[in-house]
Amino acid sequence: METLQPVRETSPVNPPLSAALQARIGREFTPRWRDTWGGRFVLHGRPPGPNAVRLDGNDYLNVTGHPTIVAAQVEAVTRSTEFVVQSGVFLLQQHPTRALEMALADWVGKEDGFVCQSGYAANVGLLQSIADASTPVYLDTLAHTSLWEGAHAARAPAHAFRHNDPDHLDRMLEKKGAGIVVVDSVYSTTGALCPLKNMVEVAEKHGSMILVDESHSLGTHGPEGAGLCAELGLTDRVHFITASLAKAVAGRAGFFSAPASMRYYILSSSYPNIFSSCLLPPEVAGLQATVAVLRAADAERSRLREVTRRLRDAFTGLGYPIHQGTEQIISLEAGTEPETMKLRDALEERGVFGAIFCAPATSRNRAMVRLTLNASLADAELDHVVDVAREIAPLVRPWDWPIARRARAVAAGAQAS
Repeated sequence: METLQPVRETSPVNPPLSAALQARIGREFTPRWRDTWGGRFVLHGRPPGPNAVRLDGNDYLNVTGHPTIVAAQVEAVTRSTEFVVQSGVFLLQQHPTRALEMALADWVGKEDGFVCQSGYAANVGLLQSIADASTPVYLDTLAHTSLWEGAHAARAPAHAFRHNDPDHLDRMLEKKGAGIVVVDSVYSTTGALCPLKNMVEVAEKHGSMILVDESHSLGTHGPEGAGLCAELGLTDRVHFITASLAKAVAGRAGFFSAPASMRYYILSSSYPNIFSSCLLPPEVAGLQATVAVLRAADAERSRLREVTRRLRDAFTGLGYPIHQGTEQIISLEAGTEPETMKLRDALEERGVFGAIFCAPATSRNRAMVRLTLNASLADAELDHVVDVAREIAPLVRPWDWPIARRARAVAAGAQAS
């Protein structure tokens, strides 16, 4: 009998990359890796220790590990023995996913909705279905990348209007015609609040539809956490609401609303819905339970607002230029990537952990350390963050950051006029 020889452990061997790809990497990435980042990945700092203050996640109301949610997930794991993994378009009305979709639609005040594998997939899939090559899409310059990719997937002409500037949007619509206006309710890199009422009025004036991405306001804003549209009484004037369910909902999924009359059109035209598998039973059960928990989380929303005010006031008082936002996301925009890495390292050395955002998540040379706040932060942790910000201010000199210099120039210009 032939004896089988053990397989020798060797490194995998790949065929050579094309010359074009190698040239692209050498042109677009290698100088950034070698010269700008100093041979280490810009997003990876040191691992947080047990006493670290973590300001790098999006679980704004601290629902991860909530016993009601965990119990629902465990029950789904143990009881869902006949579950079939398949595309979500095959799921029937009786499937638990439909109950989740209707619960989410009811939460935001809409007629029907769709659950996707991510907020990215939700934005791409919705825009692919509601826009085409003859539909202008008008996007705030800071709109999430998934919204820009949705316009690209629809092959729609995409037009940027100045951030939070309804007057500029008005002029663009006047010039280029009706289409779809796309905004975030709370902008993910800066914590800026959209002037949503003005944006809706401009869209209505020009006969345009409007899509509002509520990823960073669902759960945290509005009655029962229903979002900014609900808080401002605009739900019935907004055509589509989308959201990542990986922020306050703390899951791994996305959602968008649509009229019930569009249901089967969406299921026939939205590629992320058609060509992605459905969520797993514990995910669906956990998200369903989370919606109920968040709707009742008024105390946590109040605490988050208190934490936000306290830290924003402290950072501003220490000379950090965070005027571009107001909500639970604080952007420390140091400018260049090396300066931002220096800021990140100074924070992490003292036990405060945020997340670097840089191109392509931001414009070039507008890199930042993003701090995301949550309702579970204790007073002692807030004090520590403020103490660290005070200690490192002379080292990182936030008053000399480009964003601070621009703000002073704008203020001086306004004073002179």
